[in-house]
Amino acid sequence: MVSYTLGSFFTVNHSGIYLHKVSIAYDRQLVIDDLSGAFEFGTMTAITGPNGAGKSTLIKTIMGELLPDSGKIDLGGISNSTLGYLPQSLTIDRSFPISVIDTVILGTWPRIGPFSGVTSEMEYEATDALSAVGLSGFGRRSICTLSAGQFQRVLFARLLLQDPKIILLDEPFNLIDNRTTQDLLSIIVRWHDEKRTIIIILHDFEQIRAHFPNTLLLARKSIAWGPTENTLSSANLLSAQSIADGWSKEPKLYSKLLEI
Repeated sequence: MVSYTLGSFFTVNHSGIYLHKVSIAYDRQLVIDDLSGAFEFGTMTAITGPNGAGKSTLIKTIMGELLPDSGKIDLGGISNSTLGYLPQSLTIDRSFPISVIDTVILGTWPRIGPFSGVTSEMEYEATDALSAVGLSGFGRRSICTLSAGQFQRVLFARLLLQDPKIILLDEPFNLIDNRTTQDLLSIIVRWHDEKRTIIIILHDFEQIRAHFPNTLLLARKSIAWGPTENTLSSANLLSAQSIADGWSKEPKLYSKLLEI
C-alpha cells in the first residue's frame, strides 16, 4: 500500500483527501504538475478537462496504483484498499467466464478477503444489489452476454455491495444509453445524500453543472478547483483548451527522469 503521510503540512484532524504539490510523470512526460487541493469528506466533485489532461492518472494515484514523482497525498486516515473504484469500462476484460452474481459478490473482497467462501447471505445481498440497479433475474447470466449499459449496472451493484465511504468513478457513463445514465446518476446522488465522498471523471459540462456541486478543471495542472459554477467559466475552459493545444508541440519532461 502506498504511504501518503504529509508531515506537518496538514492538521492532525483530517477531513478529506489532501494533495500537496503533487506531480506525476508517465513515460517520462509530466502528466500532473504541482497539484494541491482537497476533496473534502462528504462532498461530490467532478474532474474534467481535455483529453490527456491527467484525469485518470490522478485517480489511479489516489488509489495507489501509481506513485507521485513528487509531492504528497493524504487519504485522511483511510486505507486506499478500502476505496471504491470503478475504472473505465473499456479497460475491463469481459471475456472471462464469470456470472453476473459472482461479479457482484467480488465487492465483498475488501471487507472479508478474497479467500473466504461465498455464503447464502452474500448471495442475498448481491441479488438485492442487482435489483437496486434494475437487473433482477440477471444473476446467473455470464457477463460476456451483457450490453455496455447492463455491465455498467453490474459494476455499480458491486460497489453497492462493497459499501465504501469514498467512491472514485472514471467516466462511468461512457458508451451507455441515457436511461442507464439517469438510473446510475440517481444512485450517485443517493450516495452523496448518505454523506459519502464522490470523485468522478466526466466530460459532459451540462451534466456536471446539473448534478455535481464541485469541480476540478484539469489540464495537467489545476486550472480551477471549487464550486462548479465558478470553475466552468468560459475563461477557465478557454485556458484549459489553450494549454492542451500546446501539449503535442512542447511536452514538458521531468529533468530528474531525463538524467537517468
